[in-house]
Amino acid sequence: MKQILMLHGINHDMFGRRDPAHYGSATLADIDARLQALAAELGVAVQSFQSNAEGAMVERIHQALREGTDAVLINAGAWTHYSYGIRDALAMLPCPIVELHMSNIHAREAFRHHSVFADIVRGQICGFGVDSYLLALRAAASALD
Repeated sequence: MKQILMLHGINHDMFGRRDPAHYGSATLADIDARLQALAAELGVAVQSFQSNAEGAMVERIHQALREGTDAVLINAGAWTHYSYGIRDALAMLPCPIVELHMSNIHAREAFRHHSVFADIVRGQICGFGVDSYLLALRAAASALD
């Protein structure tokens, strides 16, 4: 079974309480449950990881490289716009990477318009709320076919 890693970034443990106008009312547990249900339907396995510590995120990406993870989904939150450390770790991965965001980052503050990951990911999905996660999982599974 293909192994897909879902990386949840900084402040995502606060989904459901954080800025509902942009992120809705779904909690991280709700999102992970929906990913698990879709993964079963698609015949892939999804493991989720969340951290508010940039170093821990980099270490988890290194672990994915060592384990031979088949694809990575990442919603890095604010790290998307400035974390060259996470970008460099992701760049080591030989597998497809799909960047996603619940809100439309291009319709928000100017600093959110730029992603330091854009040139190394297979694609970006943003603006569809929780469905951004599901669309990203479908894209990753499709890339593995």
